[in-house]
Amino acid sequence: MTRRAVQSLCICMAALVAATQAMAGPLQDMIDAAPEGGVVKPPAGVYDEHIVVTKSIELDGSNGVIIDGGGKGTVVELAADKSTLRNITIRNSGRLHNALDAGLRVKGDFNVIKDIRIEDSLFGLDLHEADNNVIRRTSISSKDMPLELRGDSVRLWYSHDNRLEDNEISHSRDFAVWYSHGNTFTGNRIRGNRYGIHFMYANDNHMSRNEIADCVVGVFLMYSNDITVEDNRLLRAWGASGMGVGFKESSGVKIARNAIVGNAVGIFLDISPYDPDSTNVFSDNQIGYNGIGVEFHTDWEGNIFKGNSFSSNFTQIAVRGGGTALREIWDSNFWDDFAGFDGDGDRRGDSPYEIYSYADQIWMENRAANFFRGGFALEALDFIERLAPFSEPKLLLQEKNPLMQEPVLAEAAKPKDALEMLLQ
Repeated sequence: MTRRAVQSLCICMAALVAATQAMAGPLQDMIDAAPEGGVVKPPAGVYDEHIVVTKSIELDGSNGVIIDGGGKGTVVELAADKSTLRNITIRNSGRLHNALDAGLRVKGDFNVIKDIRIEDSLFGLDLHEADNNVIRRTSISSKDMPLELRGDSVRLWYSHDNRLEDNEISHSRDFAVWYSHGNTFTGNRIRGNRYGIHFMYANDNHMSRNEIADCVVGVFLMYSNDITVEDNRLLRAWGASGMGVGFKESSGVKIARNAIVGNAVGIFLDISPYDPDSTNVFSDNQIGYNGIGVEFHTDWEGNIFKGNSFSSNFTQIAVRGGGTALREIWDSNFWDDFAGFDGDGDRRGDSPYEIYSYADQIWMENRAANFFRGGFALEALDFIERLAPFSEPKLLLQEKNPLMQEPVLAEAAKPKDALEMLLQ
């Protein structure tokens, strides 16, 4: 085929696409004309509209459908039950935080939303009093704005028993779960946000096999109880507020088989568990290459650490406010800086693993001194303190008979992958 023929063919194809878009007509009219339970499969095109779905239908954009909000308001609102939205690109919402301008707002139950792309939208997916929905394989990003001015990638508000699976989320503000219970978050990849997932007054939720990387905070639990966080990778949350997992007055939480790697603080605990009759359990996690492995905001009790691997952390444990971690339960953990022996061959240390605080007390008790942490002056002072103490060191932690070898961890938390995860 000659070059001129190829150019003519391209012109014809472009004209055909333009004609198809012109013939498409308003998408809202097609939806309104569809019968209850019907299928709407629009022609390819960019639909400059704001769509509201109020009946049970299947809206299939697999022909190549783009819904553009023109920079105003919420682009698509699903206010029906038992509907399906799939294979659609939704873009260009408004920019008003007080109006919660979103790409897609769901206000119905038992809907299926899959293979949707939401881009250039202040808030991505907003579930508002919406229960038992399935959101699968969506791609969500916010507007090109400073991090603090973006909207949430996903926002659940009084929305229960939803399933969010295998979604790609990036460059938004928070993934926020407010007053929402019984939800499941599985297989999602979340990058470049402020909070990877933020639970607020949200109980009985479950998250597994997610990868949350390069956020300010990986997972934060605030006033949220009975949550399970297992088999996730929580990576590279750096900065002054960086933490892999954070707690604020949360109880009955299970943190198991996670890789918590390359964060400023691996696990941060503030008055947790708050319920005096409850515990938080941390088991079989890889806690490695963090600035601080576990940081306690204050001397507390009710946390159980069992079967974890603590390796290559700059500081294994820190306790603020002059307290200790002696009231917590430490059992069968591996500590890569343990200097004891295993004389009887039971693969456990013959002596306890202990952490003493020497000059570290300065920055643990005075946050302003954090600036000097890791610096020559403080390190030299700490070395001299350990060599010839001129003040009484403080015992922060004691574990009897720690593991001598790293435990066999689940796939998500294998220690051999820790350095690779740190450098990705």
